[in-house]
Amino acid sequence: MNITRNNVDALNAVVTVEVSKSDYAEKVEKVLADYRKNATIPGFRKGAVPMSLIQKQYGKAVLLDEVNKLLQDNLNNYLVEEKLDILGNPLPKVTEDFNWDVDDYKFEFELGLAPEFTVDLSAKNDLVQYKIVADDKMLNDQIARIQKQYGKLIAKDTVEEGNDVSGIFTNAEKGINNRTTLALDTFADKKTAKAFLGKKVGDVVTLKTKGLFDDDHKLMDVLNIGHDDVHGLDIEVTFTIDEVVGHEPANLDQELFDKLFGPKVITSVAELKAKIKEDAEKQFAQQADQKFLNDVTESLIKNTKFDLPAAFLKKWIMNAGENPMTAEEAEEEYTKSENGLRYQLIEGKVMTDNNLQITFEELKDYTSNVIKKQMAQFGQMNPTDEDVQGIVARVMSNQDEVKRLSEQVMSEKMLNLFKEKVKAKTKEVSYDDFIKAMYGELKH
Repeated sequence: MNITRNNVDALNAVVTVEVSKSDYAEKVEKVLADYRKNATIPGFRKGAVPMSLIQKQYGKAVLLDEVNKLLQDNLNNYLVEEKLDILGNPLPKVTEDFNWDVDDYKFEFELGLAPEFTVDLSAKNDLVQYKIVADDKMLNDQIARIQKQYGKLIAKDTVEEGNDVSGIFTNAEKGINNRTTLALDTFADKKTAKAFLGKKVGDVVTLKTKGLFDDDHKLMDVLNIGHDDVHGLDIEVTFTIDEVVGHEPANLDQELFDKLFGPKVITSVAELKAKIKEDAEKQFAQQADQKFLNDVTESLIKNTKFDLPAAFLKKWIMNAGENPMTAEEAEEEYTKSENGLRYQLIEGKVMTDNNLQITFEELKDYTSNVIKKQMAQFGQMNPTDEDVQGIVARVMSNQDEVKRLSEQVMSEKMLNLFKEKVKAKTKEVSYDDFIKAMYGELKH
């Protein structure tokens, strides 16, 4: 067997595999001999069927099967030995008049080659690494929510600011009839909340669904309608008030502190604020890290320039699935997946350049920490090492879980590398300003 490669350009190559009769004849004969031993054909004893009949009936199919196995094994070995970094899989070049009735064959495969490029993590950019602080407004709002949650409920006759109202949303045409409870500050527009003030049990408030809440999912819940029905819903609904509840806030005293954090962990309002601030900023740090990782990813895709074997990849996409795609469908799929492919290549290059690897012990330690956090959420604060390691062993016997956890570990390694090497401005912001930055509303 002879394999040669012709590099069409830096991103495309054609591999030619020449197969001679000596490469496959012995294997074909062995398979046909096995067929003969086991063949049951009327008129012949088992094992005594003439080889010419076996050859006529099965010869072509066996030949095709054995030659195909030879091709796959030798082509794969060639790619490994030559250290060829390919995209997609080799595509056989179709020959309309291919002749299987000769002894020697020649097959050609198109290859899409991964591009050569460099990644400069220290390049100049306009990236920002955000540090989110829990400001006084946020802390005071959170304390007010805690006081409301742990406070007393008081039945009211008339709706006042800060009250919750319960009642029934109705719209006969859409079949809406659903009882729900609303806090007045959940409405997107303050004018809507004001429409409830002064109303009494039994009163009816008419509302428009369009823009009633900031999130359509909230509208789905309060009207009890489906996902497909809520988008663009612009109708009038009536809300018949059947209950009004006021809140007497809980006192900020030791009894409340102990309920929140356990006996004597917190002993003053100042300590309460400090604890809320600490816990909030831990969560904020995770969100800021995720945004930084996303922003660096986008920046690297945008600024790391290299060409891809686009024509080859579109052709490969057309034929890669169970059902072949049209050229137009493959073009659309390529457009959707191009940035993902580019980042895969960039990520692989960064990992190689910086020797980022995951050891088995690192993966075990990471899995152990994840499990301990999950157990803590269910009240198991001090599990035994034996219990934790037993769960770790079960998790790591699942290949899908190992893959998912490995991706998380590598993501952390990439994030730490980016923090170290990517030159970004650091900016301290409130959580509200961070949300604006997420949606492009905050100036750097």
